[in-house]
Amino acid sequence: MGSLRRLLLAPQLSEVSFERRGFASVALDGPAARLEAVPQAVVCGFEWGMEARSLWELESRLGLVDTEQRGFAYEGATMAFTVRDVMGRGHRTRDLLRGPGRPHVLLAYIGIGFAMARLPRVLWKKVLPDLDGTPYYPVMSWLAVDGYGFDLAYFHTRRWVDEQRVPDTYPWQGAPSYFPRAVDQGIGRALWFIHGARPDRVDAAVRAFASHRQADLWSGVGLAATFAGGCGAEDFASLRDRAGMHRGDLAQGAVFAARGRDLAGFVPEHTETATQVLAGLPVSAAVTLADSEAPGDSTAVPAYEQWRRAIRDRLTPHPTTRR
Repeated sequence: MGSLRRLLLAPQLSEVSFERRGFASVALDGPAARLEAVPQAVVCGFEWGMEARSLWELESRLGLVDTEQRGFAYEGATMAFTVRDVMGRGHRTRDLLRGPGRPHVLLAYIGIGFAMARLPRVLWKKVLPDLDGTPYYPVMSWLAVDGYGFDLAYFHTRRWVDEQRVPDTYPWQGAPSYFPRAVDQGIGRALWFIHGARPDRVDAAVRAFASHRQADLWSGVGLAATFAGGCGAEDFASLRDRAGMHRGDLAQGAVFAARGRDLAGFVPEHTETATQVLAGLPVSAAVTLADSEAPGDSTAVPAYEQWRRAIRDRLTPHPTTRR
């Protein structure tokens, strides 16, 4: 049954390659060539999660993944456990994220979003496990919606990027009007991959969207660039300059990425470089900023957006009024 579910729901490794997805015009060389390892790690984690007979077995397999890519493998494993829990019974996702997946919880939420992209909406109310007492719960669960948006853009690029479709609302965390914004944050992350970490192409892609969507897109770009890398300091600086009035949004995404990498216990060189260039802070200071601005349990605005806004305004010399 595990093999059947995997066959029906998971793309093959070849299906997530940039060439197969129609991103062949992107010249992948140097650091950008490593970007393809990210979706491949997700697929491997998904396959292992679908077939794992125990949490110990899954943890043992994921432990074999390179440290830099391990969080992405946990992302795929969380996607698999979410599908298994929703389609059947159990609390695999809860046990994973309270156990070995806890350091990777920010990427794990994105994995839940990948599962949402493959499940009917009527089942979405069952995807979020009870993680009371774990870091950033439930505020950071909006990253599941971000993951859903990334999946739409990566696998259905023409509809969600070229045609810039807007998703229907959904009452995630009681804030249906914010749902499309969180989707846009995921679409922004996908643009970093779709355009092979090329600042000029990413900039052009963001500017093709309606102006009121660009802030969230730039935030997603900043998160992806800082977490996954794909270029050096010079290109990060170009990305920062191209963001223009949305530099604060770009920087906010970078701070979230730095927090996620630090929580997982491994900060690659590109994350340190990107955080310094995009946010003007070393990773250690970005982590302190993220934690100092983290909201409580308030659901107004929603709290996730309060958090993003507070970080953005701290990083913007002259904060402007936002939506």
